[in-house]
Amino acid sequence: MSLFSFDKYDAYMRIGWLNKLLGNRGERVAARFLKKQGYKILARQAKNSVGEIDLIAMDRDTIVFVEVKTRSSLATGHPAEAVGYQKQKQISRTALVWLKERNLLNHRCRFDVIAIIWKENTDPVIEHYTSAFDAIGEF
Repeated sequence: MSLFSFDKYDAYMRIGWLNKLLGNRGERVAARFLKKQGYKILARQAKNSVGEIDLIAMDRDTIVFVEVKTRSSLATGHPAEAVGYQKQKQISRTALVWLKERNLLNHRCRFDVIAIIWKENTDPVIEHYTSAFDAIGEF
């Protein structure tokens, strides 16, 4: 006997799919936002053996690793609150591998967070936190 009935599992899968769709839309909006600010987008959904970084951009001479969090409401908290210690550590490790693979370890970099609140039938509200956190972990 299954832990979930088909209806509950189906609803769970639909919610996951909708969250992924909202996240992808948020990343596209964040990339456009950064471009308008003069950033050059280097990569989107950059994956390596350690993890994934939503956006990698250049802000003048600085490589910027950007975590994008999009929510349709504040019911589960502010989107930026979802970038806690463990997530910061994962992003830091993923960024290190990305920099090593490209021989860019001596390059200036920083970690930003873009929080998007995108309620139904409204324009997204975008908050950009530059230098949101320092690299975490042993390097």
